[in-house]
Amino acid sequence: IGILPQYKGTMMHDAFGTYPRYTKATHALCHAHHLRELKGFIEQGHTWASRMTTFLLAAKQAVEAHHGALSEEEAKRWERVYDRILAKAQHRLETMTPLPKKALAFIRRLQKRKEEALRFLCEVHVPFDNNQAERDLRMVKVKENISGTFRDETFAQSFCIARSIVSTLTKHEKNVWDSLCLLLAGETIDRVLSAT
Repeated sequence: IGILPQYKGTMMHDAFGTYPRYTKATHALCHAHHLRELKGFIEQGHTWASRMTTFLLAAKQAVEAHHGALSEEEAKRWERVYDRILAKAQHRLETMTPLPKKALAFIRRLQKRKEEALRFLCEVHVPFDNNQAERDLRMVKVKENISGTFRDETFAQSFCIARSIVSTLTKHEKNVWDSLCLLLAGETIDRVLSAT
């Protein structure tokens, strides 16, 4: 519908093959997706997957401890660990019979798209995963599942506007009830968000 080709920010996704075609955007890979895939590999007995899971979660904690971004030197140190884990995993997988093609494809994807996978280390605006975006959309699906459907497009639009306002207030750590009362009394969202 013409949104993604015009988007110029950082697009976080699951590495689906068509996304890189949107060249105006910077890309980052969602580690929630990676952690789910790694869980499957762990269940199949791949020990490297446990190491990569531990690495990703530790890197996330390190970034959070540094308030959203590591220094360039610290990020390079994490990159070297990342490279070692993947190189050892690739070597191990390539010697297995039968060849674990899905696991190898996963490793090669993380190697090829390392910059996108590790963008969260040193760019404050890039989160570890895109779960927030999925959480923002989840309530629409919950409402749809409970009610069966929205009876009219305007109902769906009203629901989305209300959810968007509540989500924005929550992200700005505002009291939702008090803020909604102010909005319904005629206050603008900008003033409500800027109020201390």
